Amino acid sequence: MLMIKLVPSLRPLEGKLVLVTGASRGIGAATAKLLVKKGAHVILIARTQGGLEELDDHIKEIGGKSTLVPMDLADFDKIDHIGATIFERFGKLDGLVANAGLLGTMGPINHITPEIWDYTIAVNVTANWRLIRSLDPLLRKSDAGRAIFLTSAAARQHRAFWGVYSVSKAALEMMVHTYAKEIQKTQILVNLFDPRRTRTKMRAEAYPGEDPNILKTPEDVADQIVETVLPSYSLNDQIIVAKDPIK
Repeated sequence: MLMIKLVPSLRPLEGKLVLVTGASRGIGAATAKLLVKKGAHVILIARTQGGLEELDDHIKEIGGKSTLVPMDLADFDKIDHIGATIFERFGKLDGLVANAGLLGTMGPINHITPEIWDYTIAVNVTANWRLIRSLDPLLRKSDAGRAIFLTSAAARQHRAFWGVYSVSKAALEMMVHTYAKEIQKTQILVNLFDPRRTRTKMRAEAYPGEDPNILKTPEDVADQIVETVLPSYSLNDQIIVAKDPIK
């Protein structure tokens, strides 16, 4: 009897549309590149237009497609319009990688200025709520809508001097868990991803004396993030903690 071995597709996201925030560098850029290699058309959001254009050049070199949206996620009106724009052009959205985030100010919570507090909460929490409002109808039109929000262990650990960052990530986690419960009877899956110790600009700001060579690279965690966006992924309402690469 002839046995046929099924080989997993190298491009499981062929024909899929995935939006990535904080896409101009670090984990966001690494994830966007891998999504494209897996076949996705990516919508890339970041404040830094130069970084987006550099990433777009790389994507074109490997034969991929991207749509650039240079914007500050604290511009809530623009977020509200993104959903309508995507619907008019594409009709649906298959994945959301909500990677963008700010560290804010490290220090005593009573020393944080209202401006820093408000802006950090705006980007880390409110912007993600606005993205959910704007993009949920589009994810529902996909046959396998996926959303992954990047979080941090700081949300669950009571650390001195991590004030606004810890508060914002704790709020993000509760919001995402709530959303995940609310979409249980749909084809959408919603999860949180904690990259842990990864070589990013934010990590360097938080731990300025740390040797970056002992940390995971953004590429190390990108593969684990992309897995949660695949149509074959089946978990919902989880906090997925990044695994260290096998050496």
